[in-house]
Amino acid sequence: MQAPLDPLARQVQRFIETHRLLQPQQTVVIGVSGGPDSLALLSILKELAPHLEISLHAAHLNHMLRGTEAEADAQFVRAICAEWGIPCSIDSVDVRAEAKARRLATEEAARQVRYAFLGRVAEEVGAAAVAVGHTADDQVETVLMHLLRGSGLAGLRGMLPSTTLANLHLLGARGGPAGVQLIRPLLRTFRTEVIAYCERQGLRPRQDSTNLDRTLFRNRLRHELIPYLETYNPRARSLILRTAELLAADYDFLCQAADEAWWTVVLAQDEERILFSLERFSALHLSLQRSLLRRAVFVLRPALRDVGWVHVERALALLVPRPRVGASATLRGGLALFVGYDRLAIAAQECDNPFGELGWPQLPAGTQLLELVLPGELAFNCWLLSATLLPVGELPADALHSPHPWIAYLAREACGQRLYLRPRKEGECIQPLGLQGHSKKLSELMINLKIPASCRARYPILANEEHILWLPGFHIDHRARITPATTTVVAVSLRRRCEADAP
Repeated sequence: MQAPLDPLARQVQRFIETHRLLQPQQTVVIGVSGGPDSLALLSILKELAPHLEISLHAAHLNHMLRGTEAEADAQFVRAICAEWGIPCSIDSVDVRAEAKARRLATEEAARQVRYAFLGRVAEEVGAAAVAVGHTADDQVETVLMHLLRGSGLAGLRGMLPSTTLANLHLLGARGGPAGVQLIRPLLRTFRTEVIAYCERQGLRPRQDSTNLDRTLFRNRLRHELIPYLETYNPRARSLILRTAELLAADYDFLCQAADEAWWTVVLAQDEERILFSLERFSALHLSLQRSLLRRAVFVLRPALRDVGWVHVERALALLVPRPRVGASATLRGGLALFVGYDRLAIAAQECDNPFGELGWPQLPAGTQLLELVLPGELAFNCWLLSATLLPVGELPADALHSPHPWIAYLAREACGQRLYLRPRKEGECIQPLGLQGHSKKLSELMINLKIPASCRARYPILANEEHILWLPGFHIDHRARITPATTTVVAVSLRRRCEADAP
């Protein structure tokens, strides 16, 4: 019969289950410094292991910053893991040397090597998660640090109960196997609760003398600012924690909105640049503009941890009160925002032609005709054309006025027996939807749409055996429109294959 759980262990178990931090049969690596928080975490997970059906593996890294004191910490962790029967990995890294080599502050270098070490251990033992002992007090300190440094929602939401090691942007180090989670089971537990737990369990954790060094920003917050705030409101810590949780939900909602907006404004992207539709980007709410610009920078420079407010606002100022065509603004990571006639480019500052021909779908040279079977897919170059059949009653609410330029909804009866992807024909015309069946020469329309001359001859056109159905990215043909008589719809989309494969 299993012994009853300590009250704090039950509290942590509920937090783990609520946030789905661990699953049965998983191995979890626990980062153990030997201090109260990590030692309590190790002890609690040892209590919970039979209930959660998980396996434990401890990991300790000596940063070589505190001489014999740090060596004693390592010996302490090794001894207690041996006593509790928990396998343990211990290593040492000269953090000062790493900081100098990478040109980082000592604290940031310590963070980098610590998480890289935990990721390596997770890979070695096949762990699905890495657990660290961040508490509610750490969360409060983190939120205040970000507030005082001028952070947006991403910083003010604080740390998350779970994230991937890959999201930590580790420089020059792998963050363990793909998908390994970094979890924080004590994030709703205050330090006073941790100390009380250690006393109940008879634990004697190590004390890090650097935690008393008030020249460090976080320590000043811990020992000076937060106690001072509590003279205004004794519940200051709890209220700041609650605010972080509320902002985390708001930030998550904003990210979902940004996901949807991304598809409406991105014309193209590769490893070197991203193109936005200027018109669609300018129509977005300022909050989404900021989010998408930051996202573009992180897509191109994934190792960056932050994009400064000044950089974003300086770039957006080029669009107010009207776009300054030909202007550019410096962003982080050697990138810049370039303003074109009808599009924006985020590319390297030294890029001579930030717009170029990137983003224009092109058929393979010499292609005359590619047949698309319904429903089905057609891959060419780095693009994927997909087509599905939908009853008209299952159409999205905004289908007839879809803002997505690379998705079209066509009447099945107008498509004929076969669909084809082909280049334009000499003198060919299209009847753009909205012009009541009036025709326009395709060659002239491509000029008006600013499709580069070098891209027009191999630009893909969706057609049936008789006429054009869709000019991807721009116009549905009037003859392919959905009418009251339509019962089945052909939903077609054209995307870069890397985008189509994304989850």
